[in-house]
Amino acid sequence: MAIIALVSPKGSPGVTATALACTLSWHRRLLLAECDPAGGSIMAGYLGGAVPGPRGIAELAVAELREGKLEENFWSQLIDLDAPKRERLLLPGVVDPTQAGTVAPLWQRFADFFTGLEKGEPAYDVIVDCGRLYVNNPPWPVLRAAAVVLVVTTAHLPDLSSARAAVAAIQRDFREHRVAPGSVRLLLVGEGHGTGEISKALELPVIARIPDDPRTAEVLSYGGTIKANRPLMRAADALEVPINAILDRRRARLSWRPALTEAPNAV
Repeated sequence: MAIIALVSPKGSPGVTATALACTLSWHRRLLLAECDPAGGSIMAGYLGGAVPGPRGIAELAVAELREGKLEENFWSQLIDLDAPKRERLLLPGVVDPTQAGTVAPLWQRFADFFTGLEKGEPAYDVIVDCGRLYVNNPPWPVLRAAAVVLVVTTAHLPDLSSARAAVAAIQRDFREHRVAPGSVRLLLVGEGHGTGEISKALELPVIARIPDDPRTAEVLSYGGTIKANRPLMRAADALEVPINAILDRRRARLSWRPALTEAPNAV
């Protein structure tokens, strides 16, 4: 139904862990795409390297550049996180950051393809881990195509300062590319300054606050048993509600058309 992109101003204050937690807890058919140019970590981390052979977005990029066969090869490059249901799929990211140069020319191609998955049979929403904004070859076309862009940051002053700059950069890029406003939100991680204070200072709504839950974050980063009742997983589950509200408003806006005024009957 839509692309939901997560990006961090600097460092990695839980972008991948949050994206994975949402993928594992939301009540819809989902694809998690690792589009971090610095490299994906889920296959080696959460999955413990258990999936053999090269697989993921870099392989797709090579196939597309050589043969133009993204659609043909796409589904074979995915990992079923909830096998065999195929309701929570993973597109692994690049293994070596040098591979990002191969993927970068195709960000728009991937953005268009992800957008089209909402019309597929079956349809998938796409959660995109975009990693840090300030790296070489960031996936700007994916961010522009997203129905929701979550800027993930801690609530402490140094990170909030970086978040302000990142938000300004995103909004400037969206204006230049005529992206409809209203898709960007802040997603806070852990304790710190108050939600209202941050929203006012950065002039951007805070969609939610994800608790600092090191035990669950470690499992999401390095593998283990996910417990649905842990604070991070409960918060990720609850995040689906405000995301749905944004998507519902977006669908209503896109489907609305002004009524045509009928011309009076001729005498």
